[in-house]
Amino acid sequence: MPNKPLLPLLLATTIPFAAAAQDTTTTDAPTGWTGTGELGLALARGNARSESVNAKLAFAREDESWKHGFHVSTLRSKGEVTGDFDGDGVEEERYELSANRYEVGASSAYKFDPRNYVVGAARYENDDFSPYDYQAIASVGYGHKFIDSERTALSTEIGPGFRRARDAETGLVENGVVGRGLVDFKHQLTDNSAIYDTFLVEAGSDNTFVQNDIGIAVAMNEKFALKAGLQARYNSDVEPGTKKTDTLTTINLVYKIQ
Repeated sequence: MPNKPLLPLLLATTIPFAAAAQDTTTTDAPTGWTGTGELGLALARGNARSESVNAKLAFAREDESWKHGFHVSTLRSKGEVTGDFDGDGVEEERYELSANRYEVGASSAYKFDPRNYVVGAARYENDDFSPYDYQAIASVGYGHKFIDSERTALSTEIGPGFRRARDAETGLVENGVVGRGLVDFKHQLTDNSAIYDTFLVEAGSDNTFVQNDIGIAVAMNEKFALKAGLQARYNSDVEPGTKKTDTLTTINLVYKIQ
């Protein structure tokens, strides 16, 4: 595979976005870097053989003026597959990769006040089993915190961006402007459990990418938690015979970094 390009840089004006915020009690923003590390494993042996690993590392920092975030994630699976691999009409069984993906993302936001901010974000993904070998997006936008209480947080972001991607089937490189939208929700159900949902859309003339992550985390102590999640990923522009939507269900051990 050829070398992957660097993430493009984009300078553009932000899109104004107005909305009325709900009446809630604003909490003080944490200071210093905090983070989480996640790991999930699945192994099968016997009549069927497979192995899967998914991992994620995320860091964030927020003060009175700035909010920064960074994440990296990976998914890798192997399993037994059956098919006519050499075209001789005879089906064979092989132990091959069935998923191989990694993603890196970062964002920085400057806050005008506790609820409104301007944000720059970048995301790069490489996926051997996606309609695209890679997708790289850089964007700027406007963010607003609708709810920022002790138990519930709801924020949105919207703005223009630039996308560069390579089609896995044709090898053609696509470049174009996209519109990026993000909705981030979290609610503390009990003292040790929380539900979350993050919705991301990157819409352009070449392709519309949508990803939704929903799940629940249950803390076992101050450092460790168990998290069950469902991720759905959608690409609108795919080759005939390729599914537009992929889903991933995970149960991960989470370690809190402070």
